[in-house]
Amino acid sequence: MVYKFVILSDEVDDFVREIDIDSEATFMELHDAILESVGYANDQMTSFFICDDDWETGTEITQVEMDTASDVDSYVMDKTKLYELVSDEGQRLVFVFDYMNNRSFYMELKSIITSNDLPKAVCKISKGKAPAQVLDGLFMDDAAISKKDSAVFDDGGEDFLDGEGFNEDELDGLSINDNYFEE
Repeated sequence: MVYKFVILSDEVDDFVREIDIDSEATFMELHDAILESVGYANDQMTSFFICDDDWETGTEITQVEMDTASDVDSYVMDKTKLYELVSDEGQRLVFVFDYMNNRSFYMELKSIITSNDLPKAVCKISKGKAPAQVLDGLFMDDAAISKKDSAVFDDGGEDFLDGEGFNEDELDGLSINDNYFEE
């Protein structure tokens, strides 16, 4: 099966990536395909989070093994296949690419093509310039002040990924639909 993921950014309005990848691929292969599609170096700590329909984060898939309590499942990108945690069209994920500034891409499994297999991930749509991978020594609070639309970054002092202070209205412009690549 082939998974078709749509990837959006809350920092760049016209940014869209669509990546097709085999369901048997690992999260590391998806990670590498995302980095390649946006031109990022592979020198930063990243994670995927499985989200619910309201973008509330749940299961984390890390780049490296983390010490966790034995009663908590631990998922590592190079050991976890996509189909193990993602199996339904419409499934949402967050890909954190900048932990220092809490910056992420928002992803949705747009469709599943059951009759095909894909040996390597392919970026089918690449629209808009990706946001900078790192913010040149600025932390998000400083960067937000310099952005014309700083409201997107104002989380009221709360950590975005903890679900507290998250405002779904912030993602209104990030609706993932069939027209995401139209002008």
